[in-house]
Amino acid sequence: MDRFNRFEGKVALITGASRGIGRGIALHLAAAGADVVVNYYSHAEEAQQVAEEIGRLGRRALVYQADVAEREAVQRMFDAAVKYFGHIDIVVANAVFERHAMLVDADWEVHRRVFEVTQFGVYHTCQFAARQMVRQSESGRPGGKIIIIGSVCAEVPFAGQAAYNMAKAAVHMLGRSLAAELTPYHINVNVIAPGWIDTPGERAMYGDAVVDAGWQRVPWRRLGTPEDIAKAVAYLASDDADFVTGTTLVVDGGQMLYLGSPDTPPPLAWEQPGNQ
Repeated sequence: MDRFNRFEGKVALITGASRGIGRGIALHLAAAGADVVVNYYSHAEEAQQVAEEIGRLGRRALVYQADVAEREAVQRMFDAAVKYFGHIDIVVANAVFERHAMLVDADWEVHRRVFEVTQFGVYHTCQFAARQMVRQSESGRPGGKIIIIGSVCAEVPFAGQAAYNMAKAAVHMLGRSLAAELTPYHINVNVIAPGWIDTPGERAMYGDAVVDAGWQRVPWRRLGTPEDIAKAVAYLASDDADFVTGTTLVVDGGQMLYLGSPDTPPPLAWEQPGNQ
């Protein structure tokens, strides 16, 4: 089967799929043949637009509002998805809540929300995904794919992001732990660690001027795009990655190579003198 139809007959559930990285993943998987559960929390109109685009790609979409921090809501979402599609083959735990503050100044209620969505929301999503996929495996359906959207922040202690860094580090370990538990069922669990990705959320947090200048801090001389992450998801969700589980795929344009260093990343070859 060619890569344009490699998810034919598959159902993917993506949390936080109304915008940014989640939207990119939903559309990319749909373009490759998957039907999609489009989860959202607060951007109903944008979620509906994603569903309409999926429809134009010839695939089915189920739009479902759920706060992944609410365990019962996540369970209801999975139940509704299985009732609508009959099965779930790919789950991408992408939903996130990010707020920055120095720990000594942080508002606990804000940081608690970071943990509830970014850490516990991933836990709930992965647990219900695993339960559904184990049932499917025991009934004879091939094992599924669970993909967690982590972050380079799980490895680098950026100041002012303690809660977010902590939550991302936790879900990286969750991915490895769950991968170990699900090997008997041939269910792959992997983590993707994006670097700096140009999304509506990043622009709302930092402002257009900062994001537009962000390419200077990335060796690849551009920020990442949701499509960059979606391509990585598509690989890990495909049969090409059948022998890959319990790993973390860093997608950052080389940014991790220079994080924590005062040095400016070197120019690309064609930017160097004599290569103009």
